Amino acid sequence: MRWFSLSLLLGSAAWAVAESDDETREATFFNGIKVPPMLELTPDNWDKEIKASKYMIVKHYSPYCPHCVDFAPTFQTLYEFYYTSSPGGSPPKDADFTTFYDFRFGDVNCVAYNDLCARNKVQSYPTTIIYEDGEPVVTFRGTKNIGVLSDAIEDILKKAKPGTRPAKVNLPKPGDKSAPEPEAKEAADVKTPEPGSNSPSKNEVPPAPKGPPKKEAAADSKTPALATMATPSKETGSPKYVAYGFTPPVAPQKQLAPKTSPNPTGQSVPLTAEMFNARVAKTRESWFIKFYAPWCHHCKKLAPNWEQLGKETKGRLNIGEVNCDAEKKLCKDLEIKGYPTMLFFRGTDRAEYQGLRGLGDLKRYADHAAEIAQGVQDVDADEFKALEEKEDVIFLYLYDHGATTEDFNALERLPVELIGRARLVKSRDVRLYERFKIWTWPRLLVSREGRPTYYTPSTPREMRDINMLRNWMRRVWLPLVPELTAANAREIMDGRTVVLGVLNRADEDSFNTAIREMKSATNEWMDKQIQLFQLERQELRDAKQLRIEEARDRGDERAEKNAKNIRINLNLSDRKEVIFAWVDGAFWQRWLRTTYGVDIKDGERVIINDEDNRRYWDQTSTGNPIVPSRTSILETLTKVTANPPKLKPKLTIGFFSKIIFDIRTTFRDHPYLSSGCVLGVAFGCLSLLRGRLRRPRGVFRLGEAAAAMREAKAPILGVGSMSKAD
Repeated sequence: MRWFSLSLLLGSAAWAVAESDDETREATFFNGIKVPPMLELTPDNWDKEIKASKYMIVKHYSPYCPHCVDFAPTFQTLYEFYYTSSPGGSPPKDADFTTFYDFRFGDVNCVAYNDLCARNKVQSYPTTIIYEDGEPVVTFRGTKNIGVLSDAIEDILKKAKPGTRPAKVNLPKPGDKSAPEPEAKEAADVKTPEPGSNSPSKNEVPPAPKGPPKKEAAADSKTPALATMATPSKETGSPKYVAYGFTPPVAPQKQLAPKTSPNPTGQSVPLTAEMFNARVAKTRESWFIKFYAPWCHHCKKLAPNWEQLGKETKGRLNIGEVNCDAEKKLCKDLEIKGYPTMLFFRGTDRAEYQGLRGLGDLKRYADHAAEIAQGVQDVDADEFKALEEKEDVIFLYLYDHGATTEDFNALERLPVELIGRARLVKSRDVRLYERFKIWTWPRLLVSREGRPTYYTPSTPREMRDINMLRNWMRRVWLPLVPELTAANAREIMDGRTVVLGVLNRADEDSFNTAIREMKSATNEWMDKQIQLFQLERQELRDAKQLRIEEARDRGDERAEKNAKNIRINLNLSDRKEVIFAWVDGAFWQRWLRTTYGVDIKDGERVIINDEDNRRYWDQTSTGNPIVPSRTSILETLTKVTANPPKLKPKLTIGFFSKIIFDIRTTFRDHPYLSSGCVLGVAFGCLSLLRGRLRRPRGVFRLGEAAAAMREAKAPILGVGSMSKAD
């Protein structure tokens, strides 16, 4: 989260909290050795302590930051591990780690000492900085695992005392109270729970076995035969798991799989309506089919590549083609609106190919489609981790022994939509339950570069509702920071506010730095939106509870019942989504220059685009260009997404075009109101015109005018103003 200057009152209160926390700091024990409390740095002792050691690693944190709370055990265990470790090489007698390497640990409470953190240029929590002679040399923003921090420390120590560090450091896990034994590497991973225990302890999570238990001979030997039940622990709130061996139910459609291999001849099969019905629609075979017309120029250009695709996919994927001139009814029933149209079918499920028509592009899509024919892969934690290193987006379906045939039927229909976009796998590995904090099943989530986003059904039926599942998957199947291309431009731009980085792919160092900054901004923005969403939902719940309590105090049962029936229905999907993307500034140079006035020759830039309203922002509040920097992006984005925006936008279209566009948008969004306004204006104009037409147009005469003037001068009721009335 970003930090802001706090008011004096809040600062004073936080100072009091910090002071009270200091009193509770106590010594700990690691490897049986007493470890003193970590050094707390304040504005009073900073200059003295930072110069007292050559090296110091300092954690800057906020006690109210969820990320800082999660990171605290990691940093504390790292401190205890190094404090109690022995120096390598030939150290002086009785030398300890701290004195031998002149290396210490400390932390700063940025709520209590805001000015100190500002002076240290801390802009987010937690921020961990390694200082050498009082100067920062390594900076980590956000939570980092213990291995990343240790690697940085080891580099410092090797430079300070060459030849004194081991080749590999066996690190403890966060929260451990002793270092792992090098020779007990395998034994430490799996332990048997004590009799009467519901589950393994935190450090005793058993890995899912590669094969089934002996008593489950019918289970799939390629998947871990382990499912669990869970109930939250009263002590920690985390789930405890009980392992059960079982055989997952076999989905009926798998029995319809063809006995012969697909595409045995390596050719594209011409299909008639009857053949399509028998070989495609009424089976679960996978088909990639081209719909064309013989006179279509684009179809003729595609023909050689399509023929070659049939040869490339021999034995793996059925390739077919339909002549829509000969099979007009079939093409009409399938709603084919243009030629060529390429569709992937698996029974009644289908997906349209919208990529380029080169052989390489078609083959990549076909390779992904061929995987669908094998069903949804069952993976364990190790296999899932390996997939994460290769795939940007992975959907994970977690299930247990209670999974039903209906659950797997719904699951098997989902991959068709994901061809060429993401992977879908399933698992019942306990380690994945622990990692993603799952204690109800089945659950569906998407992992994008390790960041999970969960599908949140209200009822079990919604876990089997194909349309709901697919709609959710469409919203989250893009990578965290996708590349904007001609194929996905509409999908990225429409209905979203897009933070678009204009980057130079040719400059590798600059490009990698910019992508890293944009991903950091993406993660921080998503965290912030989730926190705001949870806060808003809690406020609505509190308001509902107040109504219930007020009705109870009045003894109004009817009002209490109405208050209880209020539904808290908040959904992030109802809000305009902010998405981050990047575009190759050199390849799309002309479009960027004509639309946004941006040229990659002037350096890498960031544009915040609102395509729905044909407007964009390219400057910060200070008038400087937005650059691919986490700070620059987040500061500007907060002002842009305010309602109304705090920064003035620029238009992607001309002034008069904007007026016409606004009128069209108003009619589209509010058709009845707009029609009523138009009819009202038309009726008013018509009434005015009729009034003018009805007005008499006589000939002007001097005598009549004089008489009218005399009548006008006559006093009220015929009595002169100076005469006397009897």
